[in-house]
Amino acid sequence: MDEALLRRLTPSVLAVLVRRGADFAAGEDAVQDALIEAIRVWPDDPPKDPKGWLVTVAWRKFLDAVRADTARRRREGLVDDQPSPGPTSAVDDTLQLYFLCAHPSLTPSSAVALTLRAVGGLTTRQIAQAYLVPEATMAQRISRAKRTVSGVRFDQPGDVATVLRVLYLVFNEGYSGDVDLAAEAIRLTRQLAAAIDHPEVAGLVALMLLHHARRATRTAPDGRLVPLAEQDRGRWDTGLIAEGVAILQAALARDRLGEFQAQAAIAALHADALSAEETDWVQIVEWYDELVRLTDNPVVRLNRAVAVGEADGPRAGLAALAALDPALPRHTAVAAYLHERDGDRATAARLYAEAAHQAPNLAERDHLWRQAARLNTTRSRPAP
Repeated sequence: MDEALLRRLTPSVLAVLVRRGADFAAGEDAVQDALIEAIRVWPDDPPKDPKGWLVTVAWRKFLDAVRADTARRRREGLVDDQPSPGPTSAVDDTLQLYFLCAHPSLTPSSAVALTLRAVGGLTTRQIAQAYLVPEATMAQRISRAKRTVSGVRFDQPGDVATVLRVLYLVFNEGYSGDVDLAAEAIRLTRQLAAAIDHPEVAGLVALMLLHHARRATRTAPDGRLVPLAEQDRGRWDTGLIAEGVAILQAALARDRLGEFQAQAAIAALHADALSAEETDWVQIVEWYDELVRLTDNPVVRLNRAVAVGEADGPRAGLAALAALDPALPRHTAVAAYLHERDGDRATAARLYAEAAHQAPNLAERDHLWRQAARLNTTRSRPAP
């Protein structure tokens, strides 16, 4: 049994059913029933047209469920539209599911979960393990999301930016359980790039590859976070970097700049530097200026303050930071770093400790406590 083939066909089959009139929740159930049937039948009797077989069986499963439902009379007309056996269209319908799963009526977490379920082909248990939540909780979240989008028609215009934000959220979820969400996000975004010719889709692929190239160096063997400046650049994946840069250059050449292309350009400049000292911070600041123009995002402005501190000195960075809301996530950590660069170790140690209390996860909290302890230890040593 070719499980990879089943996984690849699942979203396309679901898209066909929804386009033919099945609501999303019932269609997804019918496809799952068809997959179970395929696992039972295909080893002894493999079909010549796997997708056509799945569409036919799933549609019949859906109609069986409709007939048993109280809404049978409202859906009797669907019976006449049952697809006949035989080859199906080679058109990939998966793209429609991306837009459906990223519907604006869904919360970001629900959109991510639904995308992983319907487009990624992951099981509810796998998604729950990746999010470190009980399977029942994830099942409820996905079920609510399916009900929300069940009334959405496929002929409604989709929003590429929303789809990309959902995929980027998947990528940023990290790596836990038996599903590598970063690798899964790259797979899904590559799939989208193959289906739609859009420079921002290419920009997101490039950004993911450039970040993923550094994955092995982001943490020490004991689990500690390793800052970018301290990472072993000799262990970065040069193949992923080269691919990411090539995709980015092709996207930028189209002169339709978007936020993911700009972020990828910043990541490419970091990847291009042989050492932290050789980083072209002036260019990075320029790209952050472009990002601010495109998004006016306060988090982008926060990251820009760090870049300004590297390019023009820590006091320039602190001046840029002073214009931002101190309540911004990681604002205190950035202030600590810039004060340390400026030589004010006492203030930096205090701010690192404050930032540790605000940290969103244990790894970051541990890193910030270590920074505070390092500075306090240095200050307490007697002069020689």
